[in-house]
Amino acid sequence: MPHRIINSQDDLDDFTRLASNLARPFTVEWQLGRDRSLDQNRLQFLWAREAAEQRGDMTADEVRCEWKLIHGVPILREESAEFREIYDAAIKPLPYDRKIKAMRFIPVTSEMKVPQMVRYLDTIQRECAQQGVRLTDPDPDLNTYHARYRAKEAA
Repeated sequence: MPHRIINSQDDLDDFTRLASNLARPFTVEWQLGRDRSLDQNRLQFLWAREAAEQRGDMTADEVRCEWKLIHGVPILREESAEFREIYDAAIKPLPYDRKIKAMRFIPVTSEMKVPQMVRYLDTIQRECAQQGVRLTDPDPDLNTYHARYRAKEAA
């Protein structure tokens, strides 16, 4: 389905022009928020690399797979009946080591919207702090962006 992310007045003006030129009737749907950001994605990969280097027992890819399983899957299972149904039927019955391997191929974080990714990254940051793993602080702009979504969740 076609979609467009509206971040600015210019984006809204462009979308309004597009919609005014579409054949009628048509249906419009929207949701607040947007897909996870590239900055969030880069931060996740950076943190996995840092955690792997400090832990010394896993590669960055293995750390990411572990995080996807332990932290990402519960977020998606909680918020998506479709994901929960597919995961529970195909992955949940597997032993832990096979679940970890499956995470290389199962989209988890790529399915997340910004608020879900904020929860995911916050959980990873807390876990790493508890384990004594030092992670790079997010860029101040990204941190401000995350704070907006945390405030919406708390409201």
